[in-house]
Amino acid sequence: MKKLVRLELQQIHPTQMTAGMLEVDEKRKHFASLPAEELKRELKALPIPAVLGRDGTHFATDHHHLARALFDAQINYAYVEVMADLSKLKGDAFWLEMANRRWVHPYDEHGILHGIAAIPPNVSGLVDDPYRSLAAFVRNAGGYIKTPEPFAEFQWADFFRTRIRLWSTSFQFSAAVQQGVHLARSPDALVLPGFYKSKVASTATPRP
Repeated sequence: MKKLVRLELQQIHPTQMTAGMLEVDEKRKHFASLPAEELKRELKALPIPAVLGRDGTHFATDHHHLARALFDAQINYAYVEVMADLSKLKGDAFWLEMANRRWVHPYDEHGILHGIAAIPPNVSGLVDDPYRSLAAFVRNAGGYIKTPEPFAEFQWADFFRTRIRLWSTSFQFSAAVQQGVHLARSPDALVLPGFYKSKVASTATPRP
């Protein structure tokens, strides 16, 4: 049985700089609609995986969108499942191990790499990356398969970032999702995590 720890959101430290705020808002609406006991049951069923650092600090390795949605819904707690204890590692050694295990992603909303110090201390500081939202909506539309690979959706976000023009209306976003599904099934996306190998879009010229 999983050992869960209930923490205030401010005690949970992110390992990334951004989140897709359209995806966050979908989750916020859902959590805000739940009665207290149902919310508690659902959060226990969706614990945030975390690494234990120095002085008992918890660093989330996934579910950042869930945590930010709870914050935006003014729900101040979540349940955490500790996946690894790195509390004996200090400073750079801790972050080197986190990087080696692919548990940290210090990239901004433009896909540019930063130092660890640029990661906000809590989820309230996460910045919107619209292409991370696009990646989630394309996945939900069947563009690719959800995968446990760390930060997989950010790989898809970077893929779309260089191929789909940024939208400014909901209609344009819907069109971007459709374009994203098509691109996700193209040979260009073959190496990305969760690629549907059985749904590669044909590039061959049809015979007359």
